[in-house]
Amino acid sequence: MKTIPHLSEAEWEVMKAIWRRDPEPSIAPQLVAELGEPRGWSEATVKTLLNRLLKKKALRFEKVGKAYLYSPAVTENQCRSVASDSFLNRVFDGSLSPLLAHFVSSRKLSAAEINELEQLLGKNKIKGKEEGQ
Repeated sequence: MKTIPHLSEAEWEVMKAIWRRDPEPSIAPQLVAELGEPRGWSEATVKTLLNRLLKKKALRFEKVGKAYLYSPAVTENQCRSVASDSFLNRVFDGSLSPLLAHFVSSRKLSAAEINELEQLLGKNKIKGKEEGQ
């Protein structure tokens, strides 16, 4: 089973830019242009982040001429799952109910968001009954 890496905030920003382009590969100059100026990152910073992501096996690359073509080795959903599980365990001791209660009580939800949550909970309730829970 493939290990999904934990990403820092900066690494998330780089990966989001790469996921947006996928399935087209990204090259460093594109990423420097997109991420550098708005965040105050130098070219060296972006390249350092790319190297970190390569070492974590979140990215893969192919060298074509002098260019390195970067593509994701993990999906956004895989990384979200790892990050959300880590957050849930660290902050809410792995319990989902307090997490949901916190966000529902501390944020204004739109009618569409409430409807979506109700549908998800309804589906989960049916699934639990089918599995004998």
